[in-house]
Amino acid sequence: MSFSAFPSFPHTHTSLPHALAPFGWDDAWEAEFAPYAEQGLLPGRVVRVDRGQCDVMTTDGIVRADTAFVTPHDPLRVICTGDWAAVEAAGNPRYVKAYLPRRTAFVRSTSSQRSEGQILAANVDHAIIAVSLAVELDLGRIERFLALAWESGAQPLVVLTKADLVPDAATLGHLVQDVEATAPGVQVLTVSSLTGEGTDVLAAIVGDGTSVLLGISGAGKSTLANALLGAEVMEVQAAREVDGKGRHTTTTRNLLALPGGGVLIDTPGLRGVGLWDAETGVGQVFSEIEEYAERCRFHDCAHEAEPGCAVLAALDSGELADRRLESYRKLLRENQRIVAKTDARLRSEIRRDWRLKSAEGRANHAAKRGGRV
Repeated sequence: MSFSAFPSFPHTHTSLPHALAPFGWDDAWEAEFAPYAEQGLLPGRVVRVDRGQCDVMTTDGIVRADTAFVTPHDPLRVICTGDWAAVEAAGNPRYVKAYLPRRTAFVRSTSSQRSEGQILAANVDHAIIAVSLAVELDLGRIERFLALAWESGAQPLVVLTKADLVPDAATLGHLVQDVEATAPGVQVLTVSSLTGEGTDVLAAIVGDGTSVLLGISGAGKSTLANALLGAEVMEVQAAREVDGKGRHTTTTRNLLALPGGGVLIDTPGLRGVGLWDAETGVGQVFSEIEEYAERCRFHDCAHEAEPGCAVLAALDSGELADRRLESYRKLLRENQRIVAKTDARLRSEIRRDWRLKSAEGRANHAAKRGGRV
């Protein structure tokens, strides 16, 4: 991608708040950064991360910085797109010395056997879930994205792209209703980058704060990003006609300042959308089931065959769809497995640390005794 979309700023510390305001800088961030300012470090927003380095927007413009000082073993604590960083004012190479505490973080589980979490974007206000209308809707996948979005602390928004491919208004209305039923409390917007339908509404929503654009390959994310940017900044490739899937046009997560205000983080298409300790997010996606559960006779009701189960009663009456309950159970089970594996890994790390410290203690004790055990 090109960085021509980024404005260049003069090198002056007095213009700092104004210079970084297009990227989300505010008084609260300035207060958080004060200790680093006293050290002579510069604030900046991470706009891209790759191979141990990152591009940071500062008052010097885009700065290429090394992340060696902020590369912990915990993958959830590595620096990522959207972070506010403290960067050295000079040097070759420059180094990111620290990053500010995150307000929100969008995390998914990786496909590795270690069940690690992967942070996709930080300090996000809106999570835009792009879903293509060129293929059959996958409501289960939408629910997964929504669970992660709610868990991140951001406000989800479902954008149904390529609306021009569904010319029949009645059919389009039914599709929107299906998604709305899947996403309680979430705005659902139909958009066509070809005709411009809905892009003005979307631009108004993302014009305040930071938004992350999520979805599988072929969902039209890069095209949507270009529509919001008003320029062909992101490379676009056509989706395959057979299944509507596209290639990974976007290969890194890029942060872009929008001309109408706000900041957009575009992401590569996600093949896997695994949950990562997202029980609260799952509860919000299935808020109607959670409300029924509060009326169950037993507070620990599993909603399987217990007497007085309000969830099963709603299922029998038709108020609750079978698919919703099955999806709810599936996501809860998956989340519980991830949490259990994570806890097991943490316990293993604690035991390993204890063994190392015990060995060190024995060695020190032996040294004090002149090598006698």
